[in-house]
Amino acid sequence: MRDVLLTLADAAYPQALLTMPDPPPLLYAKGRLDLLQARSVAVVGSRHATPQGLEDARRFSRAFSNAGLAVVSGLALGIDAAAHEGALLGGTGTIAVIGTGLDIVYPAINRDLAHDIARDGVLLSEWPLRTLPRSANFLQRNRLITGLSGGVLIVEAAMRSGSLITARLANEMGRDIFAIPGSIHAPLSRDCHRIIKQGAKLVETPEDVLEEFGIVRARAASKRGVPRPVSASWASAWAVDLPESGDAQRVLAALGHAPATLEILASRIEISSAALQAALLQLELASCGAMLPGGRVAALERP
Repeated sequence: MRDVLLTLADAAYPQALLTMPDPPPLLYAKGRLDLLQARSVAVVGSRHATPQGLEDARRFSRAFSNAGLAVVSGLALGIDAAAHEGALLGGTGTIAVIGTGLDIVYPAINRDLAHDIARDGVLLSEWPLRTLPRSANFLQRNRLITGLSGGVLIVEAAMRSGSLITARLANEMGRDIFAIPGSIHAPLSRDCHRIIKQGAKLVETPEDVLEEFGIVRARAASKRGVPRPVSASWASAWAVDLPESGDAQRVLAALGHAPATLEILASRIEISSAALQAALLQLELASCGAMLPGGRVAALERP
């Protein structure tokens, strides 16, 4: 797939960007140029996302893509990458706005994902070939992500994160802002809670966003296969994958909806360190739980 240079006069230039006060005069693109005219929603969030946040980003993005929306994100680690992955599994596709030249993938670990997007979605940049990553470029990239999108969904983000900048830009451009809430104890929920207090729409399912886009048929589609929100009882939701009784079920029930440290888990259910480690291994093998940085454990939502 060859690189294409787009000017403001080109028919393939994204029409959504023309509503911005100062649209970039040149854009470099690789992939399906038709996606640049599609209705789009941005999905952004933390580079250091939790397993649950990554699953939410994939699930929401796949639902958006299946409903006819292109998913826009920034090809960063964490939520961005998960959003692209989910959208590629859907029927529409994804737009990756990058802060380098099209010949450079940053971070390099996303090289295979970038190749998939160039084939089945589209890569977009303001920067000419051989432009290396610079922090200022990524702030500029956030502006394009917002400009391309009819709304911005923030999945997980800590205070003072780049997602707050994206939300501010969305507000200035008159775009809708959506946020997924989380535990009051989770650091990566603080940004989402803050922007909800400032007027962002709290969303719990992809359909909450799709209805704002006027796509009401998605509610019926969700009953035919779009994953549902997690059950209120973690242990019962995973009962088919774990023994009906035992330490693994007790640990899963003790986790609830927020990550917890090993010490907190042990105190909640009075379990020995060896038994706790064995139960956590069982949960990981069943894809029910995951270890997070800092020695915390999180339950994963069932697909």
